[in-house]
Amino acid sequence: MSDQTPIETPICSAKACRADAVWVLAWNNPKLHTPERRKTWLACEEHREHLSQFLGVRGFLKDVVPLAEWESDSAADR
Repeated sequence: MSDQTPIETPICSAKACRADAVWVLAWNNPKLHTPERRKTWLACEEHREHLSQFLGVRGFLKDVVPLAEWESDSAADR
């Protein structure tokens, strides 16, 4: 028996999508969150634009970065 937990591949946040995520959409709702707070949605190539527009129209979208870049930046912060 292995003591290692399998690494799960992040998946897209779009409804019913099970594709691998390749983008991170960083956002916040200024009515609920402090300006520095960042919530995240993950997106595959197909849904990046749709999810970005959804957040952008509401004024929530703050940044869109490749998942690999987001993960390397997060690891550097630890």
